[in-house]
Amino acid sequence: MNATDTAPRTGFTQALHAEWIKLVTVRSTRWIMIATFVLGAGLTIVICWSQAETLASPDAQESPGSFITWGMMIAQITTVVLAAVVVTNEYGTGMIRSTLTAVPSRGRVLAAKAVLLAGLMFVLGTTTALVGYLGANPFLENEGIGLRLEGGVARSMYGNGLLLAGIALCTMAVGFILRNTAATISVVLAVMLVLGNMANLIPGTFGEWVVKLLPGNAGSSIASPVPFNPNLLDPWTGFAVFVAEAAALVVLAYVLLRRRDA
Repeated sequence: MNATDTAPRTGFTQALHAEWIKLVTVRSTRWIMIATFVLGAGLTIVICWSQAETLASPDAQESPGSFITWGMMIAQITTVVLAAVVVTNEYGTGMIRSTLTAVPSRGRVLAAKAVLLAGLMFVLGTTTALVGYLGANPFLENEGIGLRLEGGVARSMYGNGLLLAGIALCTMAVGFILRNTAATISVVLAVMLVLGNMANLIPGTFGEWVVKLLPGNAGSSIASPVPFNPNLLDPWTGFAVFVAEAAALVVLAYVLLRRRDA
């Protein structure tokens, strides 16, 4: 019997712990997480402070619910950067070879990163949205347009956590596919933020459905009590579409991870 036959297998728990250590010991990822919280909550508070009087005006064109999670749009961008760095930095430094040597099961490596990123961003996204609400709502209440933490408002708090978790998974998958930080960030941001607006230029019913089904639009309704675009899918329907799109990307990433050399 050789040594490889007696060597202990690296289980999922060990793989998850290793991914956690890599995440928290890299200074850049810590700063990105801090930026996600500060910008996500802070910009919501600032925008509600500055716009509360305008939103209370009889001539207001927007609902306060459109602004109570406003800063989370910036948190989406930092989430893309974080998830991209977690994956592509390993390819840039060559650490991916060490990772796959320590955990030969490539599916286990992918699953560990997916569980870690999704869980982390759900907690961070929900917490950030809630802190933003608690800091911003008093300004709205002073103008008589405060929002209770119930119904769509409550759903938007954990909805932001769900959205950031989904964005992290999409970005992770694209990172495994492209293996380059700049390319991954550019592609995901283009699909999530740019194409969703450009698709409005497509005429007719086909264009309307393209707008609804693009990942950034499909997933966004769950994260706001009142979406900026009223023509999007209902929150849970849209999120189900977004989950399906994210799952397809993760499956593609798994297939390529197994077939390609590190």
